[in-house]
Amino acid sequence: LNNKNLSERDSHSVSTMLHCIGDFERISDHAVNIMESAQELHEKKLTFSAQARNELQVLIAAVSRIVDTAYQIFDKQTEDVEPLEEIVDELSKELKRRHINRLRSGECTIEMGFILTDLLTSLERIADHCSNISVCITQVRENLYDTHSHLESLKSEPDDSYFNRLEELQKEYLQGSRTERNYAE
Repeated sequence: LNNKNLSERDSHSVSTMLHCIGDFERISDHAVNIMESAQELHEKKLTFSAQARNELQVLIAAVSRIVDTAYQIFDKQTEDVEPLEEIVDELSKELKRRHINRLRSGECTIEMGFILTDLLTSLERIADHCSNISVCITQVRENLYDTHSHLESLKSEPDDSYFNRLEELQKEYLQGSRTERNYAE
């Protein structure tokens, strides 16, 4: 490819593929980690509490959505996943906090905590790689390669679209979660 004259569009396509391939590979690695955690649960005949399963379902729904969006961004070069990535981080922190509370009250075990932590870490990292893909697409399209500046500019958009989207996602994924927390405490 170096010896060929590429159009700007082809150059962007090649650059995007080269930058994103590692993130796609890492997403699949984390998916394998999730599968291994599921196998461990199955082999040891362990199950999470109903509350933990419900909490994980919310997080998994958010991560599934961010993965779908990242693939759409890669394919169509539209949208951004950063607000959803923040939601995944918030959900993960909340699930860890709730697990600690269940551990303290004797509702859960340390062994389940290790598995839960592995799952949460993998899900969080999948979201991070989706964010990397989104940033890469935007950066290549704009001929820029400064990830931190891009993320900061998203959060300082004059029309507050980032924060409006973040607020919508918080209502969708965190509102019920906060209600459950207040009820449980």
